[in-house]
Parts: sequence; C-alpha cells; structure tokens
Amino acid sequence: MAAVGVHLPERTVDVREAERTLAARNPGAAPRVPMVSRLTGVRQVHVLPDDWDASDLAVAAAEKLLATEGLAPADVDLLLFASASQDMVEPATSHIVAAKLGVRSPVMDVKNACNSVLNAVEVAEALIATGRYGTVLVACGEAPSRAVRWDVPDRATYLLSAPGYTMSDAGAAVLVRRATPAEADARDASGAPAPRGILASAFGAESTHWDVGMLPGGGTAHPRDLERTYFEIDGSRLRDAFLALGPGVVLDALGRAGLTWDDVALVAVHQVAVAYLDDVHAALGLPTGRTLVTVADHGNVASATLPLQLATALETGRVGPGDVVVLVGLAGGISIGATVVRL
Repeated sequence: MAAVGVHLPERTVDVREAERTLAARNPGAAPRVPMVSRLTGVRQVHVLPDDWDASDLAVAAAEKLLATEGLAPADVDLLLFASASQDMVEPATSHIVAAKLGVRSPVMDVKNACNSVLNAVEVAEALIATGRYGTVLVACGEAPSRAVRWDVPDRATYLLSAPGYTMSDAGAAVLVRRATPAEADARDASGAPAPRGILASAFGAESTHWDVGMLPGGGTAHPRDLERTYFEIDGSRLRDAFLALGPGVVLDALGRAGLTWDDVALVAVHQVAVAYLDDVHAALGLPTGRTLVTVADHGNVASATLPLQLATALETGRVGPGDVVVLVGLAGGISIGATVVRL
C-alpha cells in the first residue's frame, strides 16, 4: 500500500436531531428520546450532495490521491471499485468511476459489504505479485444514506432500521503498487530487516449469518419491491456473530508477519459504535491506545472506514514512515479480514 486518500461530504447531520425528527414523523413507532446516538456514541454523519452518486465520492477521493502522488490517469494499470454501495446494478460502477477519472485501464468491482476495500487490496496485492499489474487504484464510494428508512410503520421496523441512522457517506482511495528495491530491502534503526508495504494478510467468513444484515432490494430475490430497498439489520445478532468469530484471523495475520502487538503502532478496525471498540480490545488482547475512534464524528462509513482511519492517523502524525499498522475489517455476510502493513 503506497498511499491513501479520503473525501468526506461537507454536509453533516446531527444524529440526535435526526432521531427527534424521526420520532415526530413516526409517533409511536420511534422512541421520543434519542436512543441510537446514546447507545452508539455516534454524534453526526456525512451526507453526499443530492446530485452525487457513489461513483462521485470515489472519484473525489481518487483525484485527491492521484494529485498528491503526482500521478496521471494513464499511470493506473488497473482500477478496482470497492464498495458496499454502487451506482446501479449494471454496469459495474468501476466503469463509471474510470470514465469520470479518465482512466483507460481494465476495471472491475470488488464487493463484500464493509470489507470491500480490504478485499480489493487483497486482490490488488495478488495480481501485482503475479506480475500482471504494477499500479492498482482501489476506489471506494460509500453512500449508505440513500438506503436509510425514515418512515417506519411500527416498532419492529424501527428496530431493523435503527443501525442505519449511524450510516455515513464517504469516498476513499488506496494506491497499491509493486514495492521498489529500496522498500523491499528497508531496515530499521537497529539494522534489522524492516520491509515496507503489505507484510501479511488473513481472511475468514462464517456465511451462515448472511441474513443478519441486508439490503435486499434490486437483486433477483426482490427485484422491484420498494419496501426492501432499505437496510434491514439485526444489530444484536450481528454483534454476537462477530464475537463468535473470535480473534483467530487477526492473530494469524500478525503471526504471519512475525510481529507482536508491541510492534504495532495502530490498529484500524471497522467501527459501527464507540462501545464496540471495547469488545475489539478485549478479544484481541490489545494494549490501550492502539485504536483511533472515527465513528463518533464521522459515522459508520462502511468500507471507507479503514482508509479514513489510516488517513486520519497519517494527517495527525499518529503514525508515520516505518510504523506498522494492522487493518481489521468486519463485514456483514459475515466476514473478517486483517492486513498488516509497514508504512
């Protein structure tokens, strides 16, 4: 991983105020006292402009990244659009992103809920290792606000819709390229080998839980049912499913890299609520201070979460060249992934 860029829409919505509006709009179905913001710790979310699509968010982040790195569209060998969101069922949104960027390379979509970006990085690394490509641009545009339900006829519908009120829009871009000889042969201050780039990865899934979080409309199961075009998420079942997965995949990635938590400067982990970070620390045995909270001020930006945390850590000086970062992805379906990177 050579670089990362993020775009956050300027428009924000206060979650507490949105909940009060929801209660007034749906008396008896939604609670009068804001519950989602209190339970999740999410204060505000970002909302994309009315005339933007998911591809526009991806393009905004990608343009920022390419400009910072001094690259032109012609320098991209492969473009992967990685997101839970998409502009339409067909064509692949990667084509739309490439057309807007002026990229003429091959393209494809990589889609796996909130692990889309992490899985795309895995695909990019594998294809670069074969020698097929040298520079891969992973572009992400998450626009979950378009699938949040604000008319809830009863309490049961509200409970399935409530996790959506912390969903937030964002664009992200990650540049994955073949390591230079200097990066591959880098050493630390003591002279020990410390190669830069992706050191190790591990992934897992427990797909029997696919129905705990859904956006069912638009596919073959519900092609034209407007009532199924909103998020349906059982938050309690989703949390239990992730806890049941355990830390094995993450610890496996760390072990493959030959490292311990003492070597890690930052653990970027997918975030749906502030309180869930305690579960992560406990499950992984993490020392305090190794994570960075973004969900409180930016909401759940789906697969843009890990790039957002990495970009924030870099911009604030939390991490820098030579530091080791572990990217931990958690996604509906359900799946888990971990990638160990030395910056």
